[in-house]
Amino acid sequence: MKVRITLFGALRDADPHGFIELEAPDGCTVGDLRELLRDHLRTHAPHISAGLVQRSAFASEDEILHNHRAVPEHGQLAVLPPVSGG
Repeated sequence: MKVRITLFGALRDADPHGFIELEAPDGCTVGDLRELLRDHLRTHAPHISAGLVQRSAFASEDEILHNHRAVPEHGQLAVLPPVSGG
């Protein structure tokens, strides 16, 4: 399945379009997708820290998705890096 991952924050620097499309196997979990994204960034955007992906949240249109959850069938997610501020 093709998964479109919308990028926010520092991760947006990984692609000028603001999203990445990855091919993921059927039954892919968010944890699996996190690894696929880290591998993709290691090759295509090495300036993005793999640790940033590890600390980021993945979300559907409605909720934050934990690593054990299946990637939604519509294949649309956002990755939200941690933020800080006051």
